[in-house]
Amino acid sequence: MLYAIISDDVEHSLERRLTARPDHLARLEALRDAGRLVLAGPHPAVDTDNPGEAGFSGSLVVAEFESLDAARAWADADPYVIAGVYARVTVKPFKKVLP
Repeated sequence: MLYAIISDDVEHSLERRLTARPDHLARLEALRDAGRLVLAGPHPAVDTDNPGEAGFSGSLVVAEFESLDAARAWADADPYVIAGVYARVTVKPFKKVLP
């Protein structure tokens, strides 16, 4: 089943994000390579693709996992969680309708 992992950053998270980003991306690339990743990306803190020093306010990952518990465990082990980038992470089932 698909699950949405919706994360909210702590304030001033950009430096922590940049430090943990290579490990964070490696986990997403592993999901992609396994054919389980639907989409992933950050929420810019301002209305632009490149927010510069404004950074990001959170992230969204939609991916396939065996269960809600498996999705939560994957989210809990994210390098951004470990680095203190995220203030809150919500994991919930997701039903893709379109496209």
